[in-house]
Amino acid sequence: MILYFSGTGNGRYAAELLADRLQDRCLDSFRFIRDGVAGDFTSATPWVFVMPTYAWRTPRIFLDWLRTGRFAGSRDAYFVMTCGSDIGRPEPEQRAFCAEKNLVYRGTLPVVMPENYIAMFQAPQPDEARQIVAAARPVLERAAGTIAAGRDFAPRTTGMLDTLKSGPVNRAFYRFQVKARAFTVSDACRSCGKCAALCPRGNIRLQGGRPLWGDACTHCMACICGCPAHAIEYGRASRGKPRYQCPPYRG
Repeated sequence: MILYFSGTGNGRYAAELLADRLQDRCLDSFRFIRDGVAGDFTSATPWVFVMPTYAWRTPRIFLDWLRTGRFAGSRDAYFVMTCGSDIGRPEPEQRAFCAEKNLVYRGTLPVVMPENYIAMFQAPQPDEARQIVAAARPVLERAAGTIAAGRDFAPRTTGMLDTLKSGPVNRAFYRFQVKARAFTVSDACRSCGKCAALCPRGNIRLQGGRPLWGDACTHCMACICGCPAHAIEYGRASRGKPRYQCPPYRG
């Protein structure tokens, strides 16, 4: 079974491609997380956990939800992480999760996909984004072959910089950066409510037809990148930047 979390579609694309190649079930964690429901799953096939990289680690929102779950059947667990460039050193927390759930850790695979974190970085233009996604396809297809064959993902070589990024930098990111107060909405807002519908935390509500953000933001960028009117900004950081959403996997 493939379980995934995705803000702007990269994780969904990866999960759906793997499900297609493995002829396996693919399940979005969004509704479970949004509704505060723990998962109770059974699978005869390996567990494949697909997610974006948040500050060089597993997104807390996804890992916290996984820890509430029950996983019966197969004991093999693979981790697939989409990223803009690299994933740092998330393996220790993923190994710890596997030990907690009595799963066998079979490795972590980084998959470079288009950057979406426009609160800090630049998302690619559409043509470049399509090229990046196309380059990711063979990586994911090889991953499916590895899983189907029951082999481990190739071990990764990490260094002190990776440990630094996944350690103190990650903690600083959550402490100082992951806040919703910089989000604003312009008069271009159509009051469609899509931003509220896309938020996995249910952190956005409409007041007078305009979105208001609460204190539970996870910085998935679903609201700002999914706004059909491009009416949402993140302070000055997002101004003039393209919004990015990965199109659905089409086979």
